Order: sequence, then structure tokens, then C-alpha cells
Amino acid sequence: MTQEIVHFALVVDDYDRALDFYLNILDFDLIEDSYQPEQDKRWVTVAPKGSKGVSVLLARASNTDQESYIGNQTGGRVTFFLNTDDFWRDYQRYRERGVEFVREPKDVEYGTVAVFKDLYGNLWDLLQLKADHPVMQRLQAD
Repeated sequence: MTQEIVHFALVVDDYDRALDFYLNILDFDLIEDSYQPEQDKRWVTVAPKGSKGVSVLLARASNTDQESYIGNQTGGRVTFFLNTDDFWRDYQRYRERGVEFVREPKDVEYGTVAVFKDLYGNLWDLLQLKADHPVMQRLQAD
């Protein structure tokens, strides 16, 4: 049996504003942007360049309860973990584009990491995992 997580939803206030950030600031690729007339919404997915794994569903809040979670979907914890093949390239690029880092880079047992905020204030780890990290071992086995 094989199963994979293919998307996770990120609640946003506006599709185009979110797309601008993820495509033009973080350099993600647009996977799909299609209109769903029966629900009057769009199905918008993005993913990091070169990624073959999980994509982010940019889900516009559809009521005030959902709006209250924009930027704080997990109570202020680092929620998303973006691994890169070149930490310093991406760190510098993001800083030049105005991305706010709330924890500066540091070397840790599993690699190099810094924490940044996305457009809404959600916290992300920018990582470059070491080759012997279990996640990297799984990726290399594929």
C-alpha cells in the first residue's frame, strides 16, 4: 500500500495577494489555478520549484471564523518546513525580497535553519537538512 499527502491548506485572505507572495517572493511554482463555479471559489495550488511532493492549497477564507485563523493556523508554532539544496542562496534571496526572519540562521545537529514569516505571519523553517537526516534518506531512496 502506498499513500501520500498531496496538499495541505493554508487559509488566505485573497488568492492573488497570496500568489504574488508565493510565486514572486518565495519562487514557488503555480501548479493549478482553476475556478470552481459551484462554490464560487478557486482551487489554487503552489509548490516549491523542483518539488515532486506536497503542494500548498491556497484556500481563501469563506467566513469570519476562518478569517480569524489567517496567519495563526497553529497557535504561533513553526508550522511549515521548507528544505532547500542551498540554504544561503535562498536565505539571501528572501532577505533581499523583504522576507522577515524572526530567528537568524544557525547550524544545528540536523542542518542549517532560520525561521521566517510568510505574508500572513505564519512561521516557516527554511532548512538545509544534512544528508544523513531521515527525511533526506527517504528522499534519496525514491
